[in-house]
Amino acid sequence: MDITKFILAFESPEADYLEELRQIAEASDVPIIKRETQSLLKVLIQMKKPKRILEIGTAIGYSALLMKAYAIKAQITTIENYPKRLELARENFQKLDEEGQINLIAGDAGEVITGLDETYDVIFVDGPKGQYIGYLEDLLRLLAPEGILVTDNILQDGDVCKSRYAIRRRDHTIHKRMREFLEAIKHDSRLTTALLPVGDGVALSYKN
Repeated sequence: MDITKFILAFESPEADYLEELRQIAEASDVPIIKRETQSLLKVLIQMKKPKRILEIGTAIGYSALLMKAYAIKAQITTIENYPKRLELARENFQKLDEEGQINLIAGDAGEVITGLDETYDVIFVDGPKGQYIGYLEDLLRLLAPEGILVTDNILQDGDVCKSRYAIRRRDHTIHKRMREFLEAIKHDSRLTTALLPVGDGVALSYKN
């Protein structure tokens, strides 16, 4: 039996509105957090009990609403640049975020985060993978001491593990940038980082 299927067999459904959003995303090929990665994120959120969360990559709002469900008192700032997803995320937050905990910012994440000056207890990065290395210094500036940085999709469907000569030429740049990002977070003295083969790969970093 496939290991992932075996693990997922133990998962319980989320709230009805989250399960409905997942079905909508999957039917529309909108990339959202994988179930096994979601399970890890839920545990981290409940352990950390963050007051402020920053998310890069809102999509239709699934992961922001998931984090809201498990970080009851947190204020969540989430950034999205794709117009169609922004519209759907706004609609979902208007319906499902009655407490107004989620602040949706429209724009390029790299530009937006340079203008932020709050610190965040948890930062969840699930945006354009080729941009992760460019975000890093601002992410470190915004991450509170003892904060947690969770970076999703670091394995790029396994491509990042391969030689650059074994992947499509058009993917060479993103392959190079992701490897640079992993090298940086593993060897930056400000962070303690574990690279985990969960979902499409998760980097879990603690700010020393």
